[in-house]
Amino acid sequence: MTASTTANEVPVDSSASRKKTLVAACTAHATHDGLSDLVYVFLPIWQEMFTLSYVWLSVLRSCYSLTLATLQIPASSLATRVKPQTLLVIATVVTGIGWLIAGLAGSALALGAALVISGIGASVQHPIASAMVSRAYGREGKRPLGVYNFSGDVGKSLLPASAALLLTYTSYRGTITLCAATGIFAALLIWSLLRKGPARADEQPGSGKSAARGAHVQANPGAFNALLSTAVLDSAVRMGFLTFLPFIVKENGGSLAQTGFALTLVFIGGAVGKFVCGWLADSLGTVRTVIVTELATALLIGIVLSAPLSIGLLALPLLGAVLNGTSSVLYGSVTDVVDSKKLEKAFSVFYTGTIGSGALAPVLYGFTGDHLGLTMATSIVAITAAVALLPVLLYSLVKPGTFNPQEG
Repeated sequence: MTASTTANEVPVDSSASRKKTLVAACTAHATHDGLSDLVYVFLPIWQEMFTLSYVWLSVLRSCYSLTLATLQIPASSLATRVKPQTLLVIATVVTGIGWLIAGLAGSALALGAALVISGIGASVQHPIASAMVSRAYGREGKRPLGVYNFSGDVGKSLLPASAALLLTYTSYRGTITLCAATGIFAALLIWSLLRKGPARADEQPGSGKSAARGAHVQANPGAFNALLSTAVLDSAVRMGFLTFLPFIVKENGGSLAQTGFALTLVFIGGAVGKFVCGWLADSLGTVRTVIVTELATALLIGIVLSAPLSIGLLALPLLGAVLNGTSSVLYGSVTDVVDSKKLEKAFSVFYTGTIGSGALAPVLYGFTGDHLGLTMATSIVAITAAVALLPVLLYSLVKPGTFNPQEG
């Protein structure tokens, strides 16, 4: 963008435009993550409507989640041909339409097709919105990405809870229609915020602070692979621990109510941690923050596993913060090692890797628990957390300053 910019063209590096980008990305994240978790609210209703077994209910859930996971990389490629803002708006509309169809579905097969449609729309959000925030804020993006990640937890909390409440006052179809309308409304809001952005992901501004921040970023596949490796292991730790936590509480004499309370403490801490750890990375740098959070995760898992229940419950909010917060740091550091024009592709690979790891890890850890017992399996989860810091740490020792200028 040159000095001839007209009054109607808002520079992408202006403070107002950056804030609009962040608000739009957070709106997309909250909406898509919230709509995704609606599945859990409606599963009992679908079971009764279509007389489905648990296996087929799992298949319905997979229609959404597997579509979301597998299409992220192809979706990111579209951003080089279609305006990312337009792509994000269309994808959000598609997700809403998918839920509208789900409300009208008269069979399990039609319902599965509707969830696939919603999953197609949801596959766009993570790579596109993450890249937009990173591109807008450059090397200052860890804290905004922390806010972006936090917004997803807000959506997961508000939309399913609202749907559960609506079901007590209105019909199933009325509830699902209102939820679908939320997606349409979110798309309109995103469009109003982003309609003046650059035409495509590869059309970057030629001047201004944003360009200056990105001008010195050199593509570094080795550093990206180190971040991805740490992220994959970190995701495995997170999902593995959450799988075992109810059994740890039960083993320590906890009730069913205390199990629910324990999970709530982890989720609250996790939501806060996604924001706080982004701030911490801006202060300490990526590598130091990852070392702190992963070692703290390993230590706190050990405390929850071995300490009395009361002590374990006190440790859970802090454990949730470091357990979830590392992801914000890792995603934010992608900006430091990936060319700005390829951020959509990089984030799509990142999210595919972490979602895939999160899906596979409980199966592997569960197999370990069946054969070695709860204590040993959970201990392996803690050890994995300590091992997770190694890829980023070792790469930073070989090439200091790769992930943050201050680390050099």
